[in-house]
Amino acid sequence: MTCRTKPRARALGVPLPGAPGPLNAITDVPGIEVGAAELLSSRDPSLATRGIQVQTGVTAILPRGRDAEPKPVWAGQFSLNGNGEMTGAHWVRDGGWLAGPILISNSHAIGPCHTAAVRWMIETYGATWEANHLWAMPVVAETYDGVLNDINGLHVTEALARQAIDAAATGPVREGNSGGGAGMICYEFKGGTGTSSRRLDIDGAGFTVGALVQANHGMRPWLTVAGHRIGPEMPEDRIPDMITERGSIIVVLATDLPLSPGQLERLSRRAAIGIGRGGTPGGNNSGDIFLAFSTANEMPLPQLSGAWRQMTTLNDERLDPVYMAAVEAVDEAVLNALCAAEDVPLARPAKGICRAIDTARMMKLMREPA
Repeated sequence: MTCRTKPRARALGVPLPGAPGPLNAITDVPGIEVGAAELLSSRDPSLATRGIQVQTGVTAILPRGRDAEPKPVWAGQFSLNGNGEMTGAHWVRDGGWLAGPILISNSHAIGPCHTAAVRWMIETYGATWEANHLWAMPVVAETYDGVLNDINGLHVTEALARQAIDAAATGPVREGNSGGGAGMICYEFKGGTGTSSRRLDIDGAGFTVGALVQANHGMRPWLTVAGHRIGPEMPEDRIPDMITERGSIIVVLATDLPLSPGQLERLSRRAAIGIGRGGTPGGNNSGDIFLAFSTANEMPLPQLSGAWRQMTTLNDERLDPVYMAAVEAVDEAVLNALCAAEDVPLARPAKGICRAIDTARMMKLMREPA
């Protein structure tokens, strides 16, 4: 993946709590791979066939990398506000697990992304899928990028989604205008993809909680950074006619800590507190949809297992530091998305610029007395 060109929130001096992993990314959780692919008419003017700019993409997460044996990750799901889509969520809530890629894109791209994920699972798991009457139920989530992108042009294809899956790798994660975050807006600044992680020590063993967000939510007056309400002090270049929130945020939490599906569902709820630290109340028009999964307790798919299962899970009485790690990682991931983003012209209306946040001014406002 390409190197970052802008300082992240922590490097800028934002006083953020907790101890991040070495990459401060969801890929600090061992085995997780993340990939991204974009379609940008700024790079390829032929894409803007309707006379409207194209600024969109796909982000792919492979919870178990490219392991050819299909194995579940235990999972939980929560929707703070349901004005959005996350396929497979019904089964995550009932079955407590998922298998295969997790894809995030724009609101009109669920279909091609789902097809790409299904095809990848059929190809990757091959004989196991054929021999056992298994079916694919991947997780595909979305947020709306129609302010910066010709979303009705349906530019995201199965091929682009597959490109994101094929690009998935361990290591640093591209943030800001990358993957599904290419056309997203956060607190009326350019938003997009962000990630962070936290290290935990439990009973003498080290674990990681990582977060990846597609941040497309919030209104400018709400923006709060590390407890400082700075949005009202940065009123310039707001999005025209944005009198109510019309974005969303997808949060994916990952950990190598052994947690049960019920515990993971409770962990996914804490993403609401994480995004709330940035100022959003979870607006009516926002799809605030969260997923948490654990790579621990690796075992075959339930369909290929015996009558009994045994899992190691953390004592509920030890969950508080895990919850705090998730809250902190989500809050920082949103800030990292904001700090990494670059200016993008508006597509609708086709006049004006969605500005990236001025991080120098942000830090100056944070240093001023309340």
